[in-house]
Amino acid sequence: MSHFVANRKVKFVKAGDFVEKYAFTTEKRILEKGWTQAAGTRPLPIDLIWEKDVPIKLRDGVILYGDVFRALESDNSPQPALLPWSPYGKTGSGHFLLNMFPSRVGIPLAATSGLEKFEGPDPAEWCKRGYVVVNVDARGAFNSQGDIQVFGTQAGEGRDGYDTIEWIAAQPWCNGSVALAGNSWLGAAQWFIAAENPPHLKAIAPWEGLGDFYRESICRGGIPDRAFWNEVFSTFGGKNQREDVCAMVDEHPLWNWYWEDKKPKLGRINVPMYATASYSTGLHTEGSFRGYLLSSSSEKWLRIHTTQEWHDLYQSDSNDDLQRFFDHFMISANNGWENTPRIRLSLLGYNRPNVVNRPVTTYPPPEFKYQNFYLDTATNHLSTRPIESVCSTSYDAEARGGNFSRFEFKFDKYTELSGFSKVRLFMSTPDHNDMDVFVLLRKLDSKGNALEYFNIPFKDLPQDTQPEDIPKENIWRYVGPNGRLRASHRATLPEPGLSSDQRKLLSDAYVWHPHDEVEKLSKNDIVELQISLWPGGMIFDKDESMALEVSGFCGIRPEFEKLRDSLTNYNVGRHIIHSGGQYPSSFLVATSNHQKESSD
Repeated sequence: MSHFVANRKVKFVKAGDFVEKYAFTTEKRILEKGWTQAAGTRPLPIDLIWEKDVPIKLRDGVILYGDVFRALESDNSPQPALLPWSPYGKTGSGHFLLNMFPSRVGIPLAATSGLEKFEGPDPAEWCKRGYVVVNVDARGAFNSQGDIQVFGTQAGEGRDGYDTIEWIAAQPWCNGSVALAGNSWLGAAQWFIAAENPPHLKAIAPWEGLGDFYRESICRGGIPDRAFWNEVFSTFGGKNQREDVCAMVDEHPLWNWYWEDKKPKLGRINVPMYATASYSTGLHTEGSFRGYLLSSSSEKWLRIHTTQEWHDLYQSDSNDDLQRFFDHFMISANNGWENTPRIRLSLLGYNRPNVVNRPVTTYPPPEFKYQNFYLDTATNHLSTRPIESVCSTSYDAEARGGNFSRFEFKFDKYTELSGFSKVRLFMSTPDHNDMDVFVLLRKLDSKGNALEYFNIPFKDLPQDTQPEDIPKENIWRYVGPNGRLRASHRATLPEPGLSSDQRKLLSDAYVWHPHDEVEKLSKNDIVELQISLWPGGMIFDKDESMALEVSGFCGIRPEFEKLRDSLTNYNVGRHIIHSGGQYPSSFLVATSNHQKESSD
């Protein structure tokens, strides 16, 4: 089934069925202090008004339904409002809940009330801090009218969010100041909504969110990657239709108008911003950094943290920090927030303490210098000097698990790595007319063992939890910075719409592929591939090594176990990496030996 969105044909399918955990009815309830949603959940610290299933009319007549949580005093003293935006379900009524995950990713059951939208601010936390929380079911989700749409300026996020913000600001319990808040989808939605510049949007807090949906996720590197999104979209409940993005990948595998609308116009964002980023997510790292770096906001802050995104979201110190930001811009609190470092850098130690919240002024900081390390296919090492002799090595691009070409560099002193990085590979194949190439940077200890970083602190997991008990999923285990590219999409251009200063912010290690045409290979022809790796932050002690792995398969952990090996392998036969002479395959990365105190 197809619909027309902005006069363009877009495929839709029937939305999934859903079960209402709370009866659908517009009503006003008083939840008394101490009320609990279920045994063991957080008791409410104050009396709350719960206005349930409130209709919100959009510019095209579609009605959304939202739940409004506010303190009793908001009847007489209007308060600022927080809007978390997603189709996941409001007020703990969606398909996704932290209870689905082992040990709730280190967040105790008693830490949240169960009234929160998945990945959003908890009314039990924020109403006592003086904020109204408005949980809305986006267009088409659950009982909201219309069809579910996925990212973009038209509906689903951009203009629907604009209309909802203006509706909130006009309510008698709101002081006219509205902010966006939340993580993951709720973070990504903020890029699209803020770009529409609703007049009463005073601040945004995108705590990790992807941006360019095509390049950063569903067709990253030009390689279709539907499995995760098929899983997510299959849970979307509603009474009508949902956009079939995975089918649109098949219909529109190259960049066009459809994908352009799913790339947020970051330069249009000019409201105050407090963004977060982490290295460990398999979805949001590039989008989080790009959103911060490329927005036009003059008052913006970035905190790079060291844990999994949900774990960070519900920490008390995270909420305290976020309140200082919101108070400063929503109620004009003179609380010194303006003195907060614009960027707080963290680096992962893996087998040693992390660097946490180091104040810096740029990303990466100026003491980090970009340097080329040259691939030597004769020795499988990385060299700081160009390789003179032409040589090659190969790997079986069809074999999963451990079949890769690895190039190592051992550090002779303490070294830190930060920022985007890039490989330049000269490659060929005798067996096919295309190659899907995956690159991964790993940390090796002094004995040559490849390490993983554990995203949830062991102190927050059940007592006596051992490393071998940790699920082998990306939520829990981070391997390292990574990138990918389909060779027929190897063309590069300066990214349109960016100034030279903006391109400098992304660094020379950032490569932009237009993905608008296919240039197949001739067998045995050697072609140059430039592939960016997502931003990384790693610490190496003396005699530890970085290892660059090139393979025909994605080397990071799956988001969920059921997605293991779900990425279709289009490769055939062997891939050959050429180095030396006229084939200067290399790895460009920013490092620093300027040691500072490391701490967790």
